[in-house]
Amino acid sequence: MENQQELMFKLSMYEQQIQQLQQQLQAIEQGIVEMKSLNLGLDELNGAEGKEVMAPIGRGIFAKTKLLSENLVVDIGGGNLVKKSIADTKKIIDEQVKKLEDIKEEMNINLEKLSGELMKMIGEAEKKEKN
Repeated sequence: MENQQELMFKLSMYEQQIQQLQQQLQAIEQGIVEMKSLNLGLDELNGAEGKEVMAPIGRGIFAKTKLLSENLVVDIGGGNLVKKSIADTKKIIDEQVKKLEDIKEEMNINLEKLSGELMKMIGEAEKKEKN
């Protein structure tokens, strides 16, 4: 009976780890989609200097503004803001997407390992039960 309780505890731990990885993967996937969407939005700014654009203020609120320059102010981390061209900004976003995709790939590998270990444990438990 103790063995069965220990097995159930281990199975529960594996399931929790798998669920956490799946949630993290979903968040990463959402981040990738948002970054790619942002990259597409930047394409619309090419050649738009002097034109009116809708600038997000927050929470679905926008203001009509006139684009004075195609240089963007980009947060590079730690609250540091720098001027970047649209092309340079797109490169930064592409690098971030690549990092997210690498993390996603690594997490998928970990998820497969965990799933394999879980299936192995279930198989061993079934063998013991038959004997």
